[in-house]
Amino acid sequence: MARVGVVLLTMGEPESLDQVRPFLRQLLADRDLVPFPVPSLQPLFAWAVSGLRQAGLRRRLAAIGGGSPLVRLTYQQRARLKEALHGAGDFRVYAAMRYGRPSARDAAARMTAEGVDQAVALPLYPQYCRATTGSSLHDLRRGLQEAEAGIPLKELRSWPQHPGYLAALAELTAGALAKAAGRRTHLLFSAHGVPQSFIDAGDPYLNEVRLTAEALGRLFPDTPSSLAFQSRTGRGRWLGPDTAEELARLGRVGVQAAVVVPLSFVCDNSETLYDLDIELRAAAEAAGIKAFLRVPALNDSPGFIAALKDLALSALKTA
Repeated sequence: MARVGVVLLTMGEPESLDQVRPFLRQLLADRDLVPFPVPSLQPLFAWAVSGLRQAGLRRRLAAIGGGSPLVRLTYQQRARLKEALHGAGDFRVYAAMRYGRPSARDAAARMTAEGVDQAVALPLYPQYCRATTGSSLHDLRRGLQEAEAGIPLKELRSWPQHPGYLAALAELTAGALAKAAGRRTHLLFSAHGVPQSFIDAGDPYLNEVRLTAEALGRLFPDTPSSLAFQSRTGRGRWLGPDTAEELARLGRVGVQAAVVVPLSFVCDNSETLYDLDIELRAAAEAAGIKAFLRVPALNDSPGFIAALKDLALSALKTA
């Protein structure tokens, strides 16, 4: 029986404040995310800008306990998925952070040492974007090439309408909606923003986020919904509307309860725990919205782990 390595690909985030600048430096040096016009100068750019930007991320992480839980939660997802795959074959499950540790190179080295015959790349990004999925897949390919193990790799690109993913998200959404019963309620789907230039260049991210939002909205036909984008950084035009701007609009039209669904985050991190739970909650209060309910991230919920199992097994069946 072939031994299969399933690699959970995700962005990573600092687990402590002293990891902030190295994390940002690695992130800003990634040309899939930041296409700096002079490639030879990108390392210098990353070094300089990471020093300028570290204060903001340090402040956000300090507000949620001094570090992000994303790596720890990904380990939990890995453990639950390994349990779920037990009996389906000879599986090993690995985690690979695009920035930070464990890296794609770490995963490739472990797969080589453990005699993996076939690898499956399973991005923990439901919707494809070159800056997230694309960059993580490139990184894993490089890691496997450097390991020189000759392990064939099957790649999942995205799964914006996977039934198990939608069902798991719908279950958590229904729980939040129940708490808003009796109020004029609105479902606000929140996805990570990206520069409009990515979409103009053909990136499918916006279309895939819309597919998820529309599919989930159809499961709650009696509750109005809309899509907005969070965590805007840097200059230039980004996808809109911004989540805070959309909440202000909802307040003006008399919405009493906002149920916010993080569509593009399957693990809690600073962008759910700070950007949504702290900043967006304050924006809701300022808009006069009486109840702000954030749907939990999927994390290691049973329904989501079942969806990951199905995605991994389905990938092995593809040509």
